[in-house]
Amino acid sequence: MIRYAEVKDIDKINKLGETLHRNFSSLFKIEDMIHENITKILVYLVNDEVVAFLIATCLYETVDILSIVVDPDFRRKKIGSTLIDYLISELDPNVETITLEVAVNNEPALALYRNFGFEVINVRKKYYNGVDAYLMGRRLIK
Repeated sequence: MIRYAEVKDIDKINKLGETLHRNFSSLFKIEDMIHENITKILVYLVNDEVVAFLIATCLYETVDILSIVVDPDFRRKKIGSTLIDYLISELDPNVETITLEVAVNNEPALALYRNFGFEVINVRKKYYNGVDAYLMGRRLIK
């Protein structure tokens, strides 16, 4: 099941986020983001427990996916794909572009994003602790 994040999910989101970055809770103020109009935080539940989340900001005609994290025990089960599908289905009709950054060496994430039609727009040098990142984007069909 997918739903928008609630205050009760903050601890689990931060814990999962630490698998991505050890300072996740300092970088992403989830409690503030839940109450913002421009941020969407989706959670994926299994047996009422958060096992994955997606954070995106929505600014006018552009959505930027900031983070997708799936619990390591639940990877390779299409959960990331399901979250992206859900996000796209919930977007305002005026949204034209979705963007994201991904480390150039993150092959599983690159494969996921390419399957959704994302293309490399640019390279951000040393974006992730000295590792280059691709800025990827996808235009939505109107």
